[in-house]
Amino acid sequence: MSADDALELGRRVAALREVRGMSLRALAAGAGVSSSFLSQLENARTNASVASLRKIAIALGVSPAQLLDDKLAHTRGVLRAADRPTLPLEGADKYVLSLPPLRNLEVYAGHFAPGGSTGADFYTHGQSQEMLVVTAGEIVLELGDDRYTLRADDSIEFLSSVPHRVVNESSAPASVIWINSPPTPVEDAHTT
Repeated sequence: MSADDALELGRRVAALREVRGMSLRALAAGAGVSSSFLSQLENARTNASVASLRKIAIALGVSPAQLLDDKLAHTRGVLRAADRPTLPLEGADKYVLSLPPLRNLEVYAGHFAPGGSTGADFYTHGQSQEMLVVTAGEIVLELGDDRYTLRADDSIEFLSSVPHRVVNESSAPASVIWINSPPTPVEDAHTT
């Protein structure tokens, strides 16, 4: 690898790490390499083996090719609708739009058949600021003791720590987008 290539690789690793909000130590720990090695790599003072590059790429949530292609350093690329992870609900589907590792936002899209819901139980998750945007149809957000009817292009912001659920009480399909900031820690998803 030439000195210029090493410099570019180091810049891409650093850029991807920063985009994901990872510290040098966090990435090193996730990749199973030392912090000093990672620092030297980012500063073009050392080269990495194929095995090390693969570990770093996995820890960053990218392919090894993305570490070597500067056009992909600032994006994870297109997430095709057919490739989105799906969370089946009661008469509804919730699609993951933001892939890990998450930095500041957690984003989902949802489609609700008539009568569909996020489930019979109210749920909470973390202490996030949550935004619910209706993109088609009509849904009801049950938030604590309150009920809000939202139609296409309506939105509501609330705390994810307040028990809530979403239901489509209409006779037509509905679609929504959920945005949470910061992302919900895995251990903080609860039903009530």
